[in-house]
Amino acid sequence: MKIDPICGMKVDEATALHAERDGQTFYFCSEHCREKFLSQSAPAKTDSGCCGGKSEQADHGRHEHEHSAEEHSCCDSKPSTGTHTHAPHDHSHHGHEHAAVTPSAAAKYFCPMCPGVESDKPGDCPKCGMALERNPAWKPTAKTIYTCPMHPEIEQDHPGDCPKCGMALEPKTVAAESDVEEDNSELRTMTRRFWIGTALTLPVFIVAMAHIVPAWSHAEWLNGEASRWGQFILSTPVVLWAGWPFFVRGGRSLVNRSLNMFTLIALGVGAAYVFSAVAMFFPQAFPPASGHSGKPAIYFEAAAVITVLVLLGQMLELRARQRTSGAIKALLGLAPKTARRVTPQGDEDVPLDAVHPGDRLRVRPGEKIPVDGEVVEGRTSVDESMLTGEPLPVEKAIGAKVSGGTVNTTGGIVMKAERVGSETMLAQIVNLVAQAQRSRAPIQALADKVAGWFVPTVLAIAALTFVAWFIFGPEPRLAFAITNAVAVLIIACPCALGLATPMSVMVGIGRGAQIGVLIRNAEAIEKLAQLDTLAVDKTGTLTEGKPKLAQVLPVGGFDEKELLRLTASLEQGSEHPLAHAVVVAAGEQKLPLEAAKDFQSTTAGGVAGTVSGRRVLVGKPDFLRENGVTDIAALETLAAPRQAEGATAIFVAVDGRAAGVLTVADPIKATTSQALAELRELGVSVLMLTGDNPRTAESVARKLGIADFQAGVTPHDKHEKVKTLKAAGRIVGMAGDGINDAPALAAADVGIAMGTGTDIAMESAGVMLVKGDLRGIVRAIKLGRAMMGNIRQNLFFAFVYNALGVPVAAGLLYPFFGLLLSPIIAGAAMSLSSVSVISNALRLRHTRL
Repeated sequence: MKIDPICGMKVDEATALHAERDGQTFYFCSEHCREKFLSQSAPAKTDSGCCGGKSEQADHGRHEHEHSAEEHSCCDSKPSTGTHTHAPHDHSHHGHEHAAVTPSAAAKYFCPMCPGVESDKPGDCPKCGMALERNPAWKPTAKTIYTCPMHPEIEQDHPGDCPKCGMALEPKTVAAESDVEEDNSELRTMTRRFWIGTALTLPVFIVAMAHIVPAWSHAEWLNGEASRWGQFILSTPVVLWAGWPFFVRGGRSLVNRSLNMFTLIALGVGAAYVFSAVAMFFPQAFPPASGHSGKPAIYFEAAAVITVLVLLGQMLELRARQRTSGAIKALLGLAPKTARRVTPQGDEDVPLDAVHPGDRLRVRPGEKIPVDGEVVEGRTSVDESMLTGEPLPVEKAIGAKVSGGTVNTTGGIVMKAERVGSETMLAQIVNLVAQAQRSRAPIQALADKVAGWFVPTVLAIAALTFVAWFIFGPEPRLAFAITNAVAVLIIACPCALGLATPMSVMVGIGRGAQIGVLIRNAEAIEKLAQLDTLAVDKTGTLTEGKPKLAQVLPVGGFDEKELLRLTASLEQGSEHPLAHAVVVAAGEQKLPLEAAKDFQSTTAGGVAGTVSGRRVLVGKPDFLRENGVTDIAALETLAAPRQAEGATAIFVAVDGRAAGVLTVADPIKATTSQALAELRELGVSVLMLTGDNPRTAESVARKLGIADFQAGVTPHDKHEKVKTLKAAGRIVGMAGDGINDAPALAAADVGIAMGTGTDIAMESAGVMLVKGDLRGIVRAIKLGRAMMGNIRQNLFFAFVYNALGVPVAAGLLYPFFGLLLSPIIAGAAMSLSSVSVISNALRLRHTRL
């Protein structure tokens, strides 16, 4: 920035007016200052700016100087073009102090003297003629970058398919705005293609498979021309319209030399359809008696069925991937949309993206903390369960740090913003979840690995078949060569392979739902089967997650029930979770509670009031001392061993005397010990990760026999611990129920969420336990192992039929037995392979878990 020698204003040399003198360049805020400079014999220095304001050269520390409308002003110069005014401005009173004008976050350029003058391109202020300055807070609108979950190196700025594997690309970031509709066009397109394709394929499949029924094997309607033409007419839109995206992806895989399942699907479906269509129009080109009644064999049903099966898989995959962004959107939705900024003129509500580090923000009781920062005024308690998973609010006084998205529960505070935008803890959690979700490759990767060697092998066999028949085959050699080469491609097309995984997944997921284990995505199945390490949260996973009254310990002659009645009567007026636990316990014992008089609440201290004519104090030891209670040492001695076990102590005084202690704890679930024992029998080691204090964590770990645990961990710490275990070669599961667990749940090989937890935890996990019972993890692991074993068996059946069918299709038996693959054998083989796969998958319904 340069200084105007006339008025002393800062100007941008890139856009400001300028003039040369004595080999030096001078810059000016307006044409008036430039003309005044040129009329002088030497650069002028003045204490008064062109508008009567004090120049920065004369006085850098004074407040802006106002002037009347009658005073001369260089800002009366003619406005320049290229700007637009966002707000009216009283030109008669303004100064040149740069800090006097704060532009909106959306403004790219602004006038530092005239509030409301903003522009999206450089130019001069239309009011004062000063060159507009670049807004340092402005950020260009980020483009949405799309990437492939399996090949993260593939990135582009528009939706599309991965050139390597054919998968639909997904955005790297997710917007939180509800009015921004996610692009679901591909899902809608695939769904429409699937249902229309299914309706057209069903009659084709019935007709083509009817020959299996003995009574229909020689029926005229089955083998006549009407049947063949009907299959052709119905199959054509299925293959050429519904299946068109697969031909595009298959062609792209050939161009990019990255063979995958779409290569095989495009070749198999295309070969079956083209061969059948040629057989329909040019039957004389084929050897006689190569099909039914001397007609060439047709494979329209194979082409149509394979197309519909692949469409089903794509539709399910797109739906699953659509749900993965739900967790991120839910996390983004935790942050408030606006903040209340404290200014000298009063409080103002501003959009969250207009908050800058250093701004003072007012947060009232019940409101969410807008950004990360530090308390500078007031005291309160903040619900930080989204970060720590712990249900008890944390006290915050001046100097304490607060995080965006957490909830201010009791007192009003003023905070100073420190980390905003993408730097907040909530934004970092969102980023961790997004990265972890993208890092997990779908189960399609297994099929692509198989296709990597299966596709070239089939192509090589088809080529060798064509060459062998063309050179050594009987006449017509070319017809035999084409027929058998295409037969190889048709029989190799993965009809049973397409059913192998989906059938096991569907049956297994249904079986899991019966026992309260909901599996959200297919890749979680494989990881469940291999799981050897389980990281678990404490609160809500190992424990109930809700504070409950554990003990009532009266002193000084007080009765246990009377002490609880007096305490609960007073605590009815408190919103604290500990107070709620006391009131609930009194209700369970059906104690008669009464309204407290003169109720008073002290933030981070306790509550006081009159119950049954007696003055009751409930809270911390210091709160009781501040109110004149002296015999507190005995209560602290009584509470110490319970606090060592991880319980929270509530101290009570009545009429100025110590009355007793109530302890509140988060009890361990009754089924936790049994579940941990069964996990050890399965060879799974357990690690506890909790945001709670070390004392409580150690107590829980000791009771449950957990040797490895970490306390006081943040969401980032949990995420990093999971990554460290994975880097060491472990197959890691993460079980949790809170927002703080979401990054670790997404980063783990398989995330397991308690059904009693938050929606965000459940959206981030691959497996959900409906009842929140840890024994469900044991069932989930057993189910995962059973499902993976079933999938391997199905893949074996699928490949065995292909392995046996390909040589027969190639004509291996012809030299010895004069046999070629007929449509009856081909249809029977494909049907038998599909029936075997389906029957084997159905066995999962009776698996003992």
